[in-house]
Amino acid sequence: MVSKILTTHVGSLPRSKQLSEYLFAKDKGEKIDNEKFENILISNVDQIVKRQLEVGIDFISDGEMSKISYATYIKDRIDGFSGESERRAPADLDDFPEYKEKIANSGATPTYSRPCCTKELKIKDENSLLNDINNFNKSLNKFNHTKAFMNAASPGVINVFMPNKFYKNDEEYLNKLSTIMSKEYEQITNSNIHVQLDCPDLALARHMNFKNLTEEEFLKRAEIQIECLNNALSNVDSEMTRMHICWGNYEGPHTHDIALEKILPIVLKSKIKYFLIESSNPRHAHEWKVFEKIKLPKDKVLVPGVIDSTSNFIEHPEVVAERLIKYSTVVPKDQLMAGTDCGFSTFAGFGKIDENICYEKLHALVEGTKLASKVI
Repeated sequence: MVSKILTTHVGSLPRSKQLSEYLFAKDKGEKIDNEKFENILISNVDQIVKRQLEVGIDFISDGEMSKISYATYIKDRIDGFSGESERRAPADLDDFPEYKEKIANSGATPTYSRPCCTKELKIKDENSLLNDINNFNKSLNKFNHTKAFMNAASPGVINVFMPNKFYKNDEEYLNKLSTIMSKEYEQITNSNIHVQLDCPDLALARHMNFKNLTEEEFLKRAEIQIECLNNALSNVDSEMTRMHICWGNYEGPHTHDIALEKILPIVLKSKIKYFLIESSNPRHAHEWKVFEKIKLPKDKVLVPGVIDSTSNFIEHPEVVAERLIKYSTVVPKDQLMAGTDCGFSTFAGFGKIDENICYEKLHALVEGTKLASKVI
């Protein structure tokens, strides 16, 4: 009998201003003091591990401290990328050009390198991943904590943000990515850290990169993306796997978002244990009902986002509890975990959420989950 619902979040957390400046300098190819950067990085990891534990989060992350973004960080670890990819605005923003211009002029959109695949892919740097794992494990040991996860880009999201200009088609590119990225997934889980595959390619990409496809064409692509992901996880224990799905961590109309019920049957074919799905987003908060018709397999755990990641409102714990209680009517308590809609700092140095408010929101998540655990 499960007495307590556990808590987690999607992964990225606010980096310090000093660390963000180093990350952007690295992204631009500028020369930096590597020793100083490493010391700042270690300090940031320690600080965010401590803060997560102080607010009571059960499954914690390293906050993606070393990464410029959740997808494009791999350009520094894999050789074969160059140039710049075409930026595509989401279809919902295309419908509201004045608002799209307002966002662009506000400086809220991060500028960072997003190259294309222009030659054969091969691993060029294994040390960065090992360094991330080592830094995180040292902090976990320091604070005597074991429940941990680390984010990693899925083959599908790499394809979305750094498109193929070399392989004969996207399927060949995805297969190559799955082979290369499998090493990262295995190294993380072999270090007793859960791996979280970030997969906005299964939702956000529908109204961004693939907005000109029919729904049927997109769902066929999603099937291929899941197949490639499963291939990449062939040597990974599914108990150590998480997947995050979102429709875009931005404040916008979201009127072109694909419905959860359309993609869920495909998503559930993945070799994944924990599914972190946006659930507080006003365009998707009603979709808990989807699990009335599409039952969650007994060997999987649903992690609905019960905290919004695009607003500085701090949710009342009672609101968090109500959201979890709704999910408990369609998913058994022992298959529930409480999470957030998305990361709080998807790109280094950018994000609407104030750093201190971020941790207060996580505290509300913990307190609300405690209330729900007593009722469910």
